[in-house]
Amino acid sequence: MKRLPPTRPTVEAWLPILLLAALGSTLLAPPVAAAAADEAGVDWDAFRSGIETAMRQWEVPGLAVSVVSGDEVLFAEGFGTTSLGGDGARAVDEHTLFAAGSTTKAIAAAALGLLVDEGRIGWDTPVQELMPELRFSDPELTARLRVRDLLTHSAGVPNTDVLWYEQEHSLEEILRRMRFVPVDAHAVPRFTYQNVMYAAAGRLTEIVSGEAWPRFVEQRLFAPLGMSRSVATLAATEAMANVAQPHHRVAGEVVRIENASVDPVAAAGSVWSSVHDMSLWLRFLLRGCATEEGEQLLQPETCDELFEPQVLIDREMYPVMRLYDHKWLTYGLGWFQADYRGRALDFHSGSIDGMVALAGLVHREDVGVYVLANLDHAELRHSILLEALDRLDPRPEPSDASQTRDWHREVYELYRPEGEVEAATDESTAAAGDARPPRPLERYVGRYADPIAGEMVVEQRGEMLTLRWGRRECVLAPLDADRFLCAWTKRWRGEMVLEFETGRSGGVGAIDLGGTMLHRQVSDPAAEE
Repeated sequence: MKRLPPTRPTVEAWLPILLLAALGSTLLAPPVAAAAADEAGVDWDAFRSGIETAMRQWEVPGLAVSVVSGDEVLFAEGFGTTSLGGDGARAVDEHTLFAAGSTTKAIAAAALGLLVDEGRIGWDTPVQELMPELRFSDPELTARLRVRDLLTHSAGVPNTDVLWYEQEHSLEEILRRMRFVPVDAHAVPRFTYQNVMYAAAGRLTEIVSGEAWPRFVEQRLFAPLGMSRSVATLAATEAMANVAQPHHRVAGEVVRIENASVDPVAAAGSVWSSVHDMSLWLRFLLRGCATEEGEQLLQPETCDELFEPQVLIDREMYPVMRLYDHKWLTYGLGWFQADYRGRALDFHSGSIDGMVALAGLVHREDVGVYVLANLDHAELRHSILLEALDRLDPRPEPSDASQTRDWHREVYELYRPEGEVEAATDESTAAAGDARPPRPLERYVGRYADPIAGEMVVEQRGEMLTLRWGRRECVLAPLDADRFLCAWTKRWRGEMVLEFETGRSGGVGAIDLGGTMLHRQVSDPAAEE
């Protein structure tokens, strides 16, 4: 790993030593490739049957899985349907497009790697030299931010998904508003998931290459790999056939919902692909970033850098990791790293409303797994990955009984309680019940805004208040005092509680959204009486 500047936490310089100590001799052992399917005696019929049983248990409409070993595709199949109801429903196959979600981040990192190899940027180039419009509230952070920091979730910037999720802002506007986000350049950076920084990485790719990010990845990565059906935005799928539709569990029933676009922050998670195409992507990575014809798209050292741990993660990211012993969790450039049964696993999940994805690689065994599904929080993606890795374990005798574990059952029992939250909206709405606000409804009406949270518009419709925030709307149900429950009209988006702040005169001047204050923008004499 390259030496990091002294402004970074010193633990990063010790990452290689820490990981070697954690894994013992595992990382020093010679690579062991997984045997071919027949030689390994993998029962793919049983693997398939397990997926089908888990899908019924989770009520997943559609799912696709690919498993690769070196240049061989061991398994690539679709299950279920692209949509419950509506036009265009069809059986899922290996070419069905799904949202790749945050597994896009590995593609965004590789795209920057192309520019590194061309000598147009370096991983440690200050971002300000290339993109001066990206500024933060702390000038020191603005000055020291490096290209790699856009990809590691550890630059010291808090989560800012409020800037883009279901909002109408352009990427330029999103990045402009980053200067209002409170940051502390002197605090020791910790892992904090940061989609907007990946969006900035995509914008940096555009500035340096002169091409729009979607076109760049489609032409420079997808085309050479033969990923002919993969596209870089949701918008590009509108004219395509065989595209999965998103689903969510609402009040105990799985229903089709609308897509939530990630296109404004494309490099964070906007790619749509199939397990056929993603098997090409995984095999490319396992070859050291070379095409099937032997063309080295990324230089070996650049490819290796994508998987080099950059930051230690000291908190739980994936509940599934409670089910097996592990010693460490790190993040590289678009990839998590962890140890699974003594094997170094690179992986990343993807989630956006009604869609999930999961990619996993064990480089030393030349094995890759990719899962796509069209149900929100369909966590059987994890059991499919673990099941595949156990079946392809090249070691003749496992050191424990994990190869015989029922991962589908264990993962379902772990996650299922978290899937029963959909009825909470009904209960919370009922709790609002007969409450009455302490002042006339017209006193609350107005526009409220914050540089980060954006604009909320409160309107009176008859005997009720409504709130509009970007592309989301809700009816405001009184709770107590000036607190209201906002249960989104599109029920799968959940709910939130907000409170109107009043001045000494009793006029409403702001909305308190969990500590973020959105101040009234249009003077309303009635509100100030």
